[in-house]
Amino acid sequence: SGTVYVKESWPRKVYICDSGISTLFRFSDYTGRLMENAVFLELKRMQNERPMLDIYYYRDYQQREVDFVLKEGLAVKQLIQVTYSSDRTEIVKREVEALLKVSSEFKCKILIIISRDYESELKVKDKTIMCIPLWKWLIRDKRF
Repeated sequence: SGTVYVKESWPRKVYICDSGISTLFRFSDYTGRLMENAVFLELKRMQNERPMLDIYYYRDYQQREVDFVLKEGLAVKQLIQVTYSSDRTEIVKREVEALLKVSSEFKCKILIIISRDYESELKVKDKTIMCIPLWKWLIRDKRF
């Protein structure tokens, strides 16, 4: 549901504006968190140019999560997973299931996995998932 009550009851994900501050709080998967934070900041920049763009994340009752759900108006436009992994087997094991489930639920066709340095196009069932390194995603053409 898109009601304010439901949105406010979701657990929040916290991102920081200055990644230098994050050096004060070291986490075991620190680089992955910095990558996800960089993606979030870039999405916020996109949101400044496209005020109808809403940024969410999705987690279901089985704790499957999609890092970023991009919505414009009523339509979900993109689903994005961010991972530090660059191993195809690990990426497929950890990231693909949630993307496929949520893409079916929201009828979304643009599925992206942003990784450290893995680049490929995965064909899974009837879906295509673009895997792109973070650096390449950051310099891409910003249109959907």
